Amino acid sequence: MDTTLNSVTDLNAFFVKEHVGMFKAANNYDILHPETQEILMTCREENLGIFTKIFRFTDYKRATPFNIELKDQQGRKILTIKRGISIFLSHVEVFDEKDQLIGYFKQKFFSIGGKFNLYNPQGEELCQLKGKWTSWDFRFVHGEKEFAHISKKWAGMAKELFTTADNYVLEISDQIPAQHPLRKMIIAAVMCIDMVLKE
Repeated sequence: MDTTLNSVTDLNAFFVKEHVGMFKAANNYDILHPETQEILMTCREENLGIFTKIFRFTDYKRATPFNIELKDQQGRKILTIKRGISIFLSHVEVFDEKDQLIGYFKQKFFSIGGKFNLYNPQGEELCQLKGKWTSWDFRFVHGEKEFAHISKKWAGMAKELFTTADNYVLEISDQIPAQHPLRKMIIAAVMCIDMVLKE
């Protein structure tokens, strides 16, 4: 399987596995191939400041800044996801492997359930994330078109693959062309749903 820097984000299904720990402040995930369980990417928050660590264990967790990096199997950076301190609404920026801004997403004010909008660097809306607070069921949509779906189930299997809320499956529509920035934006958004909406 070709999982080079340019191809790994072109796959259409990913299994996201969170590193769970009672005293875990950082956001750490592995992104695996759903069939082979091969680790495709790692998502790590390596440079976590001491004050941010402290606040991660308080009611202010959702307001803390984050700086998350996605890397491939060879340790090469694919994406950086950044947010400053968030008082009311999150504004998260996404950068490519060359630290060029490829887009951002903003939480919708007074939305029912979990929602935020994804934009390109020029401020044009690419799609919306819509989801349910009560379950891991989120969809990336634009009008009537669905670009991606996050859930506990994978269409390639007859039953739920995983039983905990910390593991889920991202399925991206093959309507999104290879190398399209929206693919990376969707993957980036999935990595911080916890911090933006669900904590």
